[in-house]
Amino acid sequence: MFVRSLAIGVSAAALMVGGAQAADLIIPTTPQPVYTPAGFDWEGLYVGARIGGAWVGEGNTYGSIINGPDNASAFTLGAAAGVNFIPVDPFLLGVEVTGDYQWYDGFETAEFFANLRAGAVVTDNAMVYALAGVGFQTRDGFDSEGVYQLGGGVEFAVTDAITVRGELVGQGDFSDSVGGTSGDAFFESAKATVGVFYHF
Repeated sequence: MFVRSLAIGVSAAALMVGGAQAADLIIPTTPQPVYTPAGFDWEGLYVGARIGGAWVGEGNTYGSIINGPDNASAFTLGAAAGVNFIPVDPFLLGVEVTGDYQWYDGFETAEFFANLRAGAVVTDNAMVYALAGVGFQTRDGFDSEGVYQLGGGVEFAVTDAITVRGELVGQGDFSDSVGGTSGDAFFESAKATVGVFYHF
């Protein structure tokens, strides 16, 4: 009788210990958050530098440049600063100022523009835009001339703060005078640039 009671007690104790150990194996865990990298923040201030080329069409007069029978080409080095806004995703609006120095064959010019940009963020790290601007061109020995430009570009983010941009614009002046041979064309010059920009 005593042996039977002892056996029953030992069995019950073993079952309780086993049940407690089984309960201890169920450990509640909190799932780790999944990290999803955010897209590039296009809003805010930026500054940058750019290089490229400029061409005045055959027979055109662009500002102080009276072109002859061949295209006139120049190396361009410049800088830009501006600010972007995203009023409604994915549309972007911005204002920008640019200054470029240009080395033509035998003379040099400088151009300064105030631009408006309107574009769209097409992916987290890419943006396309259209551009319109007015400004002036200056050259030693000549009066400054009012000029304008229309064009567009594409910009890619390469880090959290750095972007690269390619841009192409057509340019003209507000003067009615024609010094070349092809008349007063709307686009008398073109400029293509590639730049690197830092976003604050």
